[in-house]
Amino acid sequence: MLYDYIFYFFLYAFLGWCMEVVYAAVQKRKLVNRGLLNGMLCPVYGFSMVFLLVFFQGLKGSPFFLFLACITVTSVFEWVTGMLLEKILGQRCWDYSGYRDHIGTYICLRFSVVWAVAASVVLEFIHPLAESLFHSLPVLLGRILEAALLALLAVDALATGAALGRMKLENSQLKEIARGLRRASGALDNAITRRVEGRMRKVFPTAEEAQEEQERKKREQEAKRRIFAYGCGVHKLIWLFFLGALLGDLVETVFCLVTTGRLMSRSSVVYGPFSIVWGAGIAGFTLLLHRYQEKKDMALFFLGTVLGGIYEYICSVFTELVFGTVFWDYSDIPFNLGGRINLLYCFFWGIAAVVWMKVLYPKVSAWIERIPMGVGRALSCVFVVFMAVNMVISGMALGRYSQRAEGVSARNRLEEILDERFDDGRMERIYPNAIRK
Repeated sequence: MLYDYIFYFFLYAFLGWCMEVVYAAVQKRKLVNRGLLNGMLCPVYGFSMVFLLVFFQGLKGSPFFLFLACITVTSVFEWVTGMLLEKILGQRCWDYSGYRDHIGTYICLRFSVVWAVAASVVLEFIHPLAESLFHSLPVLLGRILEAALLALLAVDALATGAALGRMKLENSQLKEIARGLRRASGALDNAITRRVEGRMRKVFPTAEEAQEEQERKKREQEAKRRIFAYGCGVHKLIWLFFLGALLGDLVETVFCLVTTGRLMSRSSVVYGPFSIVWGAGIAGFTLLLHRYQEKKDMALFFLGTVLGGIYEYICSVFTELVFGTVFWDYSDIPFNLGGRINLLYCFFWGIAAVVWMKVLYPKVSAWIERIPMGVGRALSCVFVVFMAVNMVISGMALGRYSQRAEGVSARNRLEEILDERFDDGRMERIYPNAIRK
């Protein structure tokens, strides 16, 4: 299976590069290598198509839902890639600010629709041909070809990384030289500029006010640097993940108690009341939507409904593939899609997005930022270590839970300990709705 996806990655990365080159040739009337790498690959196309193949092949035959999945996945990949490249290169590789339907200048509705239509066509019609072509190759030849392509990609990535590193170093050296020249010129013209500035302040008092405003802004920036988890950085997301996982579990527990009359565990992990789906969802939604807090409620509702549905679908497929377990099944609820999501709960995601971004997030964010810097950073490390260990142990316990259902005995001391500590009775209490496959 892994070999298949490696082949598809290179195939669609190459096809994406071809599409970019053709588009650039039409726009600029000349051939341009549109990829960051030297080779004929655009990895973002390869990764996004492999992601769609892993999680959304079950939507083939449902054009509307497949299109929704494609437009969401391709847009998110384009947004993340644009943001990362800007941080790495120090400049934007593309900018949609000239289009009225852009979102954050990284993505644009008209282009997102084009990519989604293209991805849908590929999944429905082109991929079956690619699949038959790959499976017709001799196995040994396919493995050799993939190994050679991976080696070339690694060399290309290292060479590109080295080139970018040299460019940054050269830029920093040039900046240092420029700073030196400015200091030298400053020493030379200080006597002149002081007299001119004094005269200008007398004639134009607002110039002094402007300078005071600049100083005030500098002081504000310095103050912000001393605030723990200011903005939407790593520490803020860690805290939102942890708090979201805790609150999400409590919300689901109360919801089940009200609707079914049963008090049952809704936790994703074996230690503590934490829902990983909710934690990752709140952190991810905040990262994607915090810049659009001022958008109209309906726009946030629509984004939350679509993103929430796609996210829940991915989580359902992921847990089934990795753990062989289905944690929820909506087959008995109207307007469901393969039992993985349903329209009603997608609307809940939309409502949650509006309530979170408009009401709760500003208050939670302000509360987190009041935590002392040292305490906040220490607790962030504790949260990460605790949740990482918790998730690893939970994954191993779920793996043994599925293996025991298949009659597979413990093969080593670790599996024996897992069987003792997390027997079927305990696992059924933690995951009462889990269906082993």
